[in-house]
Amino acid sequence: MSQAHTHDHSAHDHSAHDHHDHGHGGHDHGGHGHHHGHGHSHAPATFGRAFAIGTILNLAFVIVEAIYGIIGDSVALLADAGHNLSDVLGLIVAWVAMTLSQRGPSARFTYGLRSSSILAALFNALFLLLAIGGIVWEALRRLGNPPEVAGVTMMVVAAIGVVINAGTAMLFMSGRKGDLNIRGAYLHMVADAGISTGVVLSGAVIFFTGWNLIDPLVSLAVSVIIVYGTWGLLRDSVRMTFGAVPDAIDPTAVRLYLIDQPGVMEVHDLHIWSLSTTETALTAHLVMPEGHPGDHALDGISDVLHQKFGIGHATLQVELSGDKCRLAPEHVV
Repeated sequence: MSQAHTHDHSAHDHSAHDHHDHGHGGHDHGGHGHHHGHGHSHAPATFGRAFAIGTILNLAFVIVEAIYGIIGDSVALLADAGHNLSDVLGLIVAWVAMTLSQRGPSARFTYGLRSSSILAALFNALFLLLAIGGIVWEALRRLGNPPEVAGVTMMVVAAIGVVINAGTAMLFMSGRKGDLNIRGAYLHMVADAGISTGVVLSGAVIFFTGWNLIDPLVSLAVSVIIVYGTWGLLRDSVRMTFGAVPDAIDPTAVRLYLIDQPGVMEVHDLHIWSLSTTETALTAHLVMPEGHPGDHALDGISDVLHQKFGIGHATLQVELSGDKCRLAPEHVV
């Protein structure tokens, strides 16, 4: 949705774009003398190394796991290999998105490429669901006549996966509290370590009991867990793609806060959307009476929007009560 609107206002309208630096390093753009508080901290360069190491380790493991899954005729290993392959692609896409999101704005891309993280999340969700469809089909086919599976092979290979996934998670542990993208990578690796642990346990059951049916059953269970976790990612990424208000923000509470500010008679053209998976933007028109020094209050309002609601990029426009704004009706965007 666009912030650029044409208004037929009188000459004494005031338009203020308040973007504050809240300890994240403001960047002066175009000589306007304002700063952008993005509401997040950029991942340090060391996480580029973490992404590289994690990608190489997981890719090597995917190859090994797929080979032994075919040799051992284990659909559970193949299911876990497919999941780990999606993790490799996820790490790569997240890595690229992190790099692109740090690029500055340009004349064409005035917000930079921050939304690349949203596209990365959408890609990962769609790809993962497609891969799981193939795994589920094969598991269901084997339920009727489960082949003999090498339980020891399952245990050994999946145990290696536990070590690699846990080790990759450790690479992102230090940044999991300061950056939501890093936290997502960390939690994903922790979950993968848990899933690989399940494959180890199914291999043990096969080794001690010879019950081969546990192999497709475990692969189905793994698929259900992945779909459950991926569905939320798909839902959120689609919502962000369509410019929905982030789930963590109550738009009614934001509107009430703005309308409660001294001198504000009306709020319209209020929009809240995600610039990226970690940044939120807002635009709004605040109607004030003539003679009210509205612009002077915008600094404090923007600060509260950032601190209380997590909206780091606020653009507020003051209009005088006698003016007519074509964007005032609720149905007009």
